[in-house]
Amino acid sequence: MKKSISDFLDARKTEVEFRTDRTQAVFGEPQLSASPVIFEVSEKTRAVVHGGVVMVHQIVVQSGLIDAVNAVPILKKHMPYFESDHLLNIAYNFLCGGTALDHIEYRRQDPAYLDMLGTHSIPDPTTAGDFCRRFSPEQIDALQDKINETRLNVWSRQPKSFFEEAVVDMDGSIAPTYGECKEGMDISYKGEWGYHPLLMSLANTKEILFAMNRSGNRPSHEGAHVYVNKSIVLLRKAGFKRIRFRGDTDFSQTEHLDGWDAQNVLFVFGIDAMANLVTLAESLKNTAWKRLFRPPKYEVKTKPRGKRENVKERIVMERGYKNLHLEHEDIAEVEYSPTKCKKSYRLVICRKTISVKRGQKLLMPETRYFFYLTNDREQSAEAIVFESNKRCNQENLIGDLKSMSALRMPLDNLNSNWLYLVAACLAWSLKSWTALWLAEDGRKREAKRRKERLLKMEFATFLQAMIAIPAQIVRSGRQTIVRLLNVNDWTATFFRLTEQLRPARYMRRE
Repeated sequence: MKKSISDFLDARKTEVEFRTDRTQAVFGEPQLSASPVIFEVSEKTRAVVHGGVVMVHQIVVQSGLIDAVNAVPILKKHMPYFESDHLLNIAYNFLCGGTALDHIEYRRQDPAYLDMLGTHSIPDPTTAGDFCRRFSPEQIDALQDKINETRLNVWSRQPKSFFEEAVVDMDGSIAPTYGECKEGMDISYKGEWGYHPLLMSLANTKEILFAMNRSGNRPSHEGAHVYVNKSIVLLRKAGFKRIRFRGDTDFSQTEHLDGWDAQNVLFVFGIDAMANLVTLAESLKNTAWKRLFRPPKYEVKTKPRGKRENVKERIVMERGYKNLHLEHEDIAEVEYSPTKCKKSYRLVICRKTISVKRGQKLLMPETRYFFYLTNDREQSAEAIVFESNKRCNQENLIGDLKSMSALRMPLDNLNSNWLYLVAACLAWSLKSWTALWLAEDGRKREAKRRKERLLKMEFATFLQAMIAIPAQIVRSGRQTIVRLLNVNDWTATFFRLTEQLRPARYMRRE
């Protein structure tokens, strides 16, 4: 980082510390005053609200994504936009905080935004929607394969420890819609009209490897084995030593387990508490069970705080509702061969003993069983349960996708909404690529910590930290100058990333 930039950031940090020091504030009057304000329009200076988009665009260029997307021919003629222009136009709309295709019009009418990306114009919302309607399922899969080829280029920048193990989570989510004429929608098991997309994500980096849109009434596991096999090929090609798949009870696709086990692929799947499995668990001797102790969520480094009143539990007790409380958990394991398998696998059983109260009355306790099927012979039974529980992190990922309107399904048929979902997943992956592009400096713990924080960051937080940066745009000769007009706690990381992007850019010019 240039010394001038470093000195400026240090000076701004000192100013922020002064402004956030309450002892320096003026007491005795409201802090938000109503001083006179004059509004003007700048005639010469052009600025954008989302200056961080150009940094992401540089990653897109250097990763080879543009050529990869254009390798999937969709358009007969480029008038003047290529396939990459259309796809990135939708993805960048998400990065600018847009939640609908119509929000592209605000980027399209912003000359500073266009100058920042080095373009004369971008497709309008109607053209973007028409582009999504041109894809067939086979072409969408081909596009995802090309994006994943680019993903390999990003992964190649990671240290050797990155390739020790890849953990892939799979899950479906209901995407409701209020439309009445959307082709492919149906009534889900929740009674909602909409679609039921499938998502395959890499837990290590939170990248979405594959997405598949399906009708709303389709089961969660439908088509999952196809993308499991695709993920295996991708991760083997990347060089991961071990591959592990996780899924809930809907994804215990027993007819495919033998094939995955033969490829030395590990899996931990929940399996439904079927009558025969419950009978098997109840027939185990007491000596087969041992108490399950869960580690604390975090370590208290200071004095432990007192617990606040549980308002929900108090209201439940006062109104005489049934109140369930987990007393303890026990685990056991047996060998089990599913009907469609020729091999036997570990069946880890978690028995939860639940006390039941209605008001102040103690009722008969309940016993519930949870089953986990795995071919992992090395980890303990406790570790298998904890490993399966970690899959819940994908629920947060899906919730984040919903918050950015990735599952809004705004178009009129299943395939076009599928392509829209792929563009949203690309925007999400670009967030992860931003973190992965940062080189780790073994001598600086702060650099590694920042990279990990950026990788785990929620999408909305990422936009505030790295994208929503006001910037002045200056066209000078053959280059574009992006001059940041404001800084935050992540600006130093932003400039570290731009410095790593600069050399390769200059090499191309030579």
